[in-house]
Amino acid sequence: MKGGFEVVYSTPDIIETHHEPIWEFPYVGLPPTILNSESNELFELVSDLMPKKTAPRSIFDGRDDELRNQSNNVDSEQGLSSMTLLMECAAAVSINNLGEAHRMLLELTQMASAHSLSCAERVIAYFAMAMSSRVINSWLGLCSPLIDHKMVHAAFQAFNNVSPFIKFAHFTSNQAIFEAFHRRHRVHIVDLDVMQGLQWPALFHILATRAEGPPLVTMTGLGSSMEILVETGKQLSNFAKRLRISFEFHPIAKKFGEIDITAIRLRRGETLAVHWLQHSLYDATGPDRNTLRHIEQLAPTIVTLVEQDVSINGGSFSDRFVNSLHYYSAIFDSLGAYLPADDPNRHCIEHSLLYREINNVLAVRGPARSGDEKFKQWRSELARNRYLQMVPMSSNSMAQAQLILNMFSPDYGYSLVRDDGTLGLGWKDTCLFTASAWTTTLNGSRLYEN
Repeated sequence: MKGGFEVVYSTPDIIETHHEPIWEFPYVGLPPTILNSESNELFELVSDLMPKKTAPRSIFDGRDDELRNQSNNVDSEQGLSSMTLLMECAAAVSINNLGEAHRMLLELTQMASAHSLSCAERVIAYFAMAMSSRVINSWLGLCSPLIDHKMVHAAFQAFNNVSPFIKFAHFTSNQAIFEAFHRRHRVHIVDLDVMQGLQWPALFHILATRAEGPPLVTMTGLGSSMEILVETGKQLSNFAKRLRISFEFHPIAKKFGEIDITAIRLRRGETLAVHWLQHSLYDATGPDRNTLRHIEQLAPTIVTLVEQDVSINGGSFSDRFVNSLHYYSAIFDSLGAYLPADDPNRHCIEHSLLYREINNVLAVRGPARSGDEKFKQWRSELARNRYLQMVPMSSNSMAQAQLILNMFSPDYGYSLVRDDGTLGLGWKDTCLFTASAWTTTLNGSRLYEN
């Protein structure tokens, strides 16, 4: 047995049918017939209304003008002052002027609250908190905060319940995988960051309704917590049992880019899918070059990728600050359009999910972060890879995404875009998540079990 696997969950081929729910998944039950077949930005201000004191152009390369020309969320002089001070603080951090940055951060904590009625003020508060972490890391050395995965997953579920973004990621990817599994008897899914497996019950459900019958399903789930992986395997196994699907789950508590590729237990005759819902909560996959090399070695039939539509993983601090400020302003605004300011789910999402992402983008590992070899945009790297080619998202994927969007009133401002074979979901004019699918042009390069 390769890879040292000690935990495997499997279901027998013949199973009794149960009608009571075994695991409550917060997923949307889209009809099998379907399955088979610039936003309000952060500040819109005229530059001559802004205070003279701004971030140095040499630091931000002129992009401070973009930030000053955003949004209609600031309704007071204090709001204008807060944004100006945030930009000046980012400029100080970018040139390692930590004393001045610390002075401004102390002032910002008195000006902006994460519980404010204003989306803009909430964004400023969380960005100030993230830059405080960055300053502390710069003084004390490299630091990566501990991740409370259970809290993160609870926030992830809350986000799934109140926003279309996670549902969009799950169902568009599931459709592409389902189509790749057409008439295949043995299938294998490698999820690069399986979390609690919320995506997969919907796919299991439609696989169980295939005219040719359900396939034999194997899943390899990667993550950082073996405890959570074990629980995920049990729950998915129970769900597969209800649907009379033969299922095995192999947990790997390690990053995909750091494993020995033989840890992925492949069998001859399996149709392989690799899936990754990319996020900025933490580094889920390890070195990007190794991750791409491992995908090449596996030579999967389908690779599904849903990624945040912004370049916030690499580059300088100022690049990440500007890009992430635009991006998260749109997400905070979308939540503000749907949930009241005092809604506990909104605070859970903003504090336990979005703030953690902002903190990871701006603060984790301090100044050394800019030296990381991280792709700015994964789908661009896949497009440049000679062994991979895009599989255009199908009309069924588009139909599913539209059904998800129909759950929300048009007044909330969500938008769907189909572009060059990809599907994008955003808020008003800002695309926030993009789904794409890829296939390998390699043959016979996979490593199989004996």
